[in-house]
Amino acid sequence: MLRKTAGIFCTWVLLIFSNALIAQKAIPLSEAVQMAASNYPALKAKALQVEAIKKNIQVVNNTGLPSLDASYQMNYATYNNITGMAYPGYLVPISGPPSKDNNLGGVFGSATGLLLNWQPFTFGQRESQTAFAKAGVTQANSDLANEVLQHKVRVANAYLDALTAKDLVQVFSENLDRCKANLALVQNLVANGLRPGVDSALFAGEVSKATAELLNHQRNYEQALLNLTQLMGITDNILIGDSSYSNRLPVNGMIADSLQHPLLAFYQSSIDLDLAKRKTIEKTTLPGLGFWGTTYARGSGIQYDGTVKSLDGLGLQRVNYGLGIQLSVPLLQSVKIKPQLQQQDIQARADKEKLNELSLQLNRQMRIADTTLRYALEIVKQNPSLLRSAAFAYTTMVSRYNAGLANYTDIVQAQYNLSKAEADDKTTHIAVWKAFLYKAAVAGDIDLFLKQVK
Repeated sequence: MLRKTAGIFCTWVLLIFSNALIAQKAIPLSEAVQMAASNYPALKAKALQVEAIKKNIQVVNNTGLPSLDASYQMNYATYNNITGMAYPGYLVPISGPPSKDNNLGGVFGSATGLLLNWQPFTFGQRESQTAFAKAGVTQANSDLANEVLQHKVRVANAYLDALTAKDLVQVFSENLDRCKANLALVQNLVANGLRPGVDSALFAGEVSKATAELLNHQRNYEQALLNLTQLMGITDNILIGDSSYSNRLPVNGMIADSLQHPLLAFYQSSIDLDLAKRKTIEKTTLPGLGFWGTTYARGSGIQYDGTVKSLDGLGLQRVNYGLGIQLSVPLLQSVKIKPQLQQQDIQARADKEKLNELSLQLNRQMRIADTTLRYALEIVKQNPSLLRSAAFAYTTMVSRYNAGLANYTDIVQAQYNLSKAEADDKTTHIAVWKAFLYKAAVAGDIDLFLKQVK
């Protein structure tokens, strides 16, 4: 009774699992690529970095807004003072007339103020900084486009790997079925005394070998799916669908031999960024014009006649205001920035040479892609003949074995040749798609590949 109950339970679980798999929708290649572009954390991080860089434009533009600072202070300090000049930066300033003698007694003091600074005109400096920020955004967008392209290519390649593994599971599952059929046939012949008993043991060994080989391919398929889901940025199990890639071929003429790779735009944007930075450095030689306004109040524990009333310093006794325009001209800035300008010129030339090198690499890779695709197409044309030949040889060898005209080794070799031809047919078809994907990646437009797989 217990065994019967356990059997019913296992059957129920298997039915639920099978129904879940049937209900689960298979994800096509193009959808997997788009899911990866939306879900993968590294691409999300890169997109957020671009958004952060875009804020640099607003940061620069906000420098045109005035600054308004309010302050209040209270202190307790000596009131010794002396006339003359002191270099600023390392001394806390004091105010008031010189004291009659050195007095270490302290008094209270206070001050509050409101200071407005505004630079509405920068003689092109702010505009050059904005252009530099925009060039940085262009470079960041080019970098993001390249990362998205590279990841989409990785996902498409992983999907094709998973399809290959899935097709090979089917091939070696059929091979196992053939081994089992041969074993049943041999056992019948041995039972009738038409074949030696050793053949039965040998074919049983082939069944075990085929089972192990199928298990290895099933493991490879599961690992390929795990790699694909990781690249897609998901943790759920998925099903991959369309296996027609092993039955059809892409149209090679769909991809032009022109290059529009985002890396080209990235290196060009690096040159533009160097030139924009050079311009911002040049603009630092221009004068600066600023407007300021202030109102403030002071309190002191020392009266105008020198009388000390320390606590009076906590109140505000005098109020002042001021308006002004300040024009500053950096007279020696042109000498100071000369090495910086030379540095930017050298950097721009270096980035130009990097762009030239990239163009050479992409052109070479395009030739390699063309060669790879051409030979992959030529190889796949041989598959029908090989399959027919292998299938005919296997069928013939089985008939000869049944008639006693062939031995164990002959039929096993024919079976191996058939399974290899079937596996090669699957892998060579996928190899064409991979070569096509490689050419689309080099051209810089994976959509040309995705249009073929839909």
